[in-house]
Amino acid sequence: MNSNTGKWIILIGICLILIGIVIYFFHDKLHWIGHLPGDINIEKKNFRFYFPMTTMIIISILVSLFIHFIRKFFL
Repeated sequence: MNSNTGKWIILIGICLILIGIVIYFFHDKLHWIGHLPGDINIEKKNFRFYFPMTTMIIISILVSLFIHFIRKFFL
């Protein structure tokens, strides 16, 4: 292990703490996550299927942008 590994672990920890704080304090304002247009929700008798496709795409884009900015400004 080198010093870069330690820096990445600290960065990941800070990100997890920030995400936890946002969820803890704003959980009542984030009810729309997972219920966007394009999320697949099928409910039938004795069967329920839910696939949050639009939500996953938006989260993927946000994570990709975050990683891009981290690499651009810190590496």
